[in-house]
Parts: sequence; structure tokens; C-alpha cells
Amino acid sequence: MDARSEIEEIVNKETRAFDTKNIELFLSIVHPDMVWPWPPNANAHDPVEWVLPWGRFNSQRWSEYFQKFFEKYDLLRNDRTIQKIVISKERDGAFAVVDVDTLWKPNTGDMLHWYGRACKIYTKSNEQWKMISQMGILNYTKYT
Repeated sequence: MDARSEIEEIVNKETRAFDTKNIELFLSIVHPDMVWPWPPNANAHDPVEWVLPWGRFNSQRWSEYFQKFFEKYDLLRNDRTIQKIVISKERDGAFAVVDVDTLWKPNTGDMLHWYGRACKIYTKSNEQWKMISQMGILNYTKYT
């Protein structure tokens, strides 16, 4: 499989992981050094506003977070469209630009809508691609 196809498969695995609430599938695509900054909302384009709620990847901590999240929310929609994939000339780094439209219905409270564009960053080590960071999900409609 070529690098582009491998990155597409990782994006698809992430989508399937949320579709099926499969924590292990999601964690299987994550690099052990992943750090995941979050904008507080989809219009927070300035990284000065971003937060870092989880720290570096920790399988137990992230599993517990997703378990609680999946218990609280039902997935109503999870549409993801890859807009672009870029592979480094060294074939060891990549990113995918993915449009996300994911709607979660909570047991109580307001809907949670992940809507916008994410930049998912990948590294290849030990002959495997893994997600090492993600920027977004941000609203870019004003730029298109």
C-alpha cells in the first residue's frame, strides 16, 4: 500500500472508531508521543486561545476519557471528508486535512457538534503510520 492509501486508512479507522464507539480501534492509530491541543471553539484560530486538556498520550487516561464520553453521548452523524493529504519527500511525515461533521446527542443537555476542518498530523516509525497531533476542529467557511 502506498503512503497516501495508508493515511486514508488511518482517517477511515478513526471514523469507524467513533462510529462504533471502539476505543481500542481509536487508540491503535495514536502515536505514543501524541499531544492534542484543542481550540475552545471552532472559531478560535489563534493558538493563544487553545488548551491542552490531556497532556501527552496515555492509553489508560485516554481510554477512561473516551469510555465516559461514549457513555454520555450517542452518535447521530459522523461525516468526514478528506480534502488533502500531503506526504513528506522523506516519506516519514504526513498530514491530512479532513472536513468533519459529527453530531453527538447527550443523555442530558445540549447537542455537541464537531463541525469544521481538522489537520491531522502523522509520523512513520517502525514502518507504521500513527497520528502524532491534530489541529482543529476549526471553522474555515469564512476563508473559502
